[in-house]
Amino acid sequence: MASKQKEISLSPKSRGFHLITDEIINNLPEISDINTGIAHIFIKHTSASLTLNENFDPDVRTDMESHFNRIVPENASNYLHSAEGSDDMPAHIKATIIGSSLTIPITKGKLNLGTWQGIYLCEHRNRSGKRKIIITIFGE
Repeated sequence: MASKQKEISLSPKSRGFHLITDEIINNLPEISDINTGIAHIFIKHTSASLTLNENFDPDVRTDMESHFNRIVPENASNYLHSAEGSDDMPAHIKATIIGSSLTIPITKGKLNLGTWQGIYLCEHRNRSGKRKIIITIFGE
């Protein structure tokens, strides 16, 4: 069984839910060597997350951002951690709810996503830097 791992940096993004499927695929030419396998995608941050969701209608990404802002508001009186700004503690909570990794099947050298599925970077901070992603692929 072959395996490969690489770290990629995503350019800074504004706060919100961003479709990054093409960035992942463009940084993963090695995937073409795998007929059947798995891709594990992990974000190395505690204030951003990864998820799979709708890849066609951008309103879904807008609705996701507004929903998470309602259920995890900034400036809540019960937050103790506030030294890094009013968006930081909510960012940690959102990242915990959504998650830091994805596991996607590889079939015939491609990510085997559903027709309407795309990979999102969920940026929960108002100002962020580059986000680092570790991608591990393995299979035959």
